[in-house]
Amino acid sequence: MGTNSFRATAWNNGGWRATGAGYGLKISAEDRGWHTVTLRLVGDRTSRVAEANVAKASFWSAQFRELIKLEIGRWLIENGFRRWPRNAPPRFRMRLVDRREFEVRPDRS
Repeated sequence: MGTNSFRATAWNNGGWRATGAGYGLKISAEDRGWHTVTLRLVGDRTSRVAEANVAKASFWSAQFRELIKLEIGRWLIENGFRRWPRNAPPRFRMRLVDRREFEVRPDRS
C-alpha cells in the first residue's frame, strides 16, 4: 500500500448503537505514531471530518488500538456499515494527506 497509506478495520464495542457511539477504526500497532489525528471520512453516501485523540494509554497498548469518535460511528452507519459479522469487519484504507491528517475510504480491494 505504500508508505503513506495503510488498512484499518471497523470496530464496535458490541453495542451497535444507532447514534454512532461505540464505533471506531482499528489500526495496527506499526501504524501508530501521533497524539491526535484528523480523519477525512469519505463515503459513498456521506463524508465527515473527525479529530481523534490518540494521546491515551489504551490506544498505545497492544490490545486496544482503536480510533474512537462519535463522528466515526455516524459516518459508518450513514454509509451502510451499521453491523457486520463478528470476524469480518469492513476494511478501510487510510491515506496520509498531511501531517497527522488522513483520508479514510472503504477498501474495495
